[in-house]
Amino acid sequence: MRLPNFLRSRGGRLWTFFILYVAEGMPQGFSNLVLATQLKRSGMPAAELGAMLGLVMLPWAFKWAYGPLIDVLVSHRFGPKRGWILATQSLMALSLLLLTLVSPEQQFWFIGLLLLHNLFAAMQDVAVDGLACVTLQKDERALGSGMMFAGQSFGLLVGGSGALMLSDAVGFQLLPALLALGLALITGLVVWPMREAPQIGGALRPVLHWRQVGGEIKRFSSQAFAAFMGSRCAFYGLLFVMLPISAMAMQLSLQSNLAVDLGLSNAELGQLSMFGSLITAASCVAGGWFSDRIERRLAVLVAVLLLSLPGLYLAWALQQSAWWPGQAAPADLLQSFWIACLAYSLCSGLIFGSRAALLMDLTRPAVAATQFAFYMALLNLSIAYSHSWQGEAMTQWGYATTLWVDALFGLSSLLLLPLLRARADDLADAPARARTRGFAAILGLLCLLWLPLQAIELGAAARPLLGLAYTLVFAVAGLFLLGCAGMLAPGALRRVLLLAALGLLLMLLRKHWQPALATLWLPAATGLALLLPAIGGLALWGLGWHAGRLPIFNHSETLAPGLAT
Repeated sequence: MRLPNFLRSRGGRLWTFFILYVAEGMPQGFSNLVLATQLKRSGMPAAELGAMLGLVMLPWAFKWAYGPLIDVLVSHRFGPKRGWILATQSLMALSLLLLTLVSPEQQFWFIGLLLLHNLFAAMQDVAVDGLACVTLQKDERALGSGMMFAGQSFGLLVGGSGALMLSDAVGFQLLPALLALGLALITGLVVWPMREAPQIGGALRPVLHWRQVGGEIKRFSSQAFAAFMGSRCAFYGLLFVMLPISAMAMQLSLQSNLAVDLGLSNAELGQLSMFGSLITAASCVAGGWFSDRIERRLAVLVAVLLLSLPGLYLAWALQQSAWWPGQAAPADLLQSFWIACLAYSLCSGLIFGSRAALLMDLTRPAVAATQFAFYMALLNLSIAYSHSWQGEAMTQWGYATTLWVDALFGLSSLLLLPLLRARADDLADAPARARTRGFAAILGLLCLLWLPLQAIELGAAARPLLGLAYTLVFAVAGLFLLGCAGMLAPGALRRVLLLAALGLLLMLLRKHWQPALATLWLPAATGLALLLPAIGGLALWGLGWHAGRLPIFNHSETLAPGLAT
């Protein structure tokens, strides 16, 4: 019996993307809940656990790099996006099967396989999002996005709470194999019979030679960079997704850490996660339906404000109880914890549909996978750095203060929300030049400030958090320089920008290479950690003077967004 192609009808499209996001959510639930709980019970400190979870999330922060590959390398036999989904889901299942052969104590291999799995999962996500951008009709986007994230919530339920409740019966090592079986079923029953509409990949010609691949990827990357820097609205969208989209502590490792310290068993924590996932799935659909009927930005505003309230309530309850880890948790605090977690689950579903629909509205169909992937990559980067700073904050400040800071920091993205509105002069050359110069100047100043900040005496809590903030600065500055260098013809300026970009990206790994270099020669380690940001800052300032040489400002007609806000 031949299975139907679900993409042909409105209902089929909505349920297809729901199920594809179930495939994403299952492994994430395993990492965020089951793995975090297992490692916390084994005695791993909160800061180390947060750093590890932030590390394995990094492939999601580099989704921008997979977009050009997925947009360019297409298969007419399997479909432009369907081929990628088939391949990446198969590799996701294989990496999970390999994970059953190692234990968390074998950190090198365990973390390596988790990184590999997240790499394939992130590539699958780019392909699915690219397919959604050009498949969902405009009046389906918010509801479709809500269905997608409802599917992710259901996947989190299966891979998180479901797997956690099964762990006592089947053992931790068997859980990845069960998740791999679930992925295989989705691939065979949903993705394999799926057929894309002919126009989805019609503009892309097949690439047969590696030299052509490089040229096509460069062309697509240039178009995507032009879409960001040449359009005021798309540029502010970049800044918007760099900030935390909302308060996030209640959905990251803080919840698992606090649950274990409060004395919840695996079964109780699994039940909490199960109820939370079901509530989130329902509110994702409701939020998507609601967002299709009001202005997108208003829907985001309401959701962000609501998401800060559960964390503030739990922080207040922790301070009122005067409870400390190691003590028996009072019944009223346990009740407050459950209320806060379920309330956050209810509110979190409201933002998914409206946020994704808002970003889809800024995306051009010609580079859909690349541009939308870049937005979502920076969203995932905000999750990765939130994992890290909250791990440090829990160690230094405790749970209550971390929740207060997270609730307030989560409101910061609202400052940019009024700017996400298209205007008639959105594509003018002069504002684009000024925008590029200003952005380069600010990033350059931040990079140069790294030098005096290293000489200032900071507290034990402030120094790690400053380092985490600069991880974001170096990542954004390095990617910005790479994008600008890709716009230029071969020459001295391009070589300088490429070297400066590589130096800034190398600073992202400074915790790994700096100690190793310090054992050989301490002045070299210290000097290189100061020299690379200085070179990057000067290169950014130099770029500001030469912004007019970037060819995107001479071709404004190519920058028009395909989807209007």
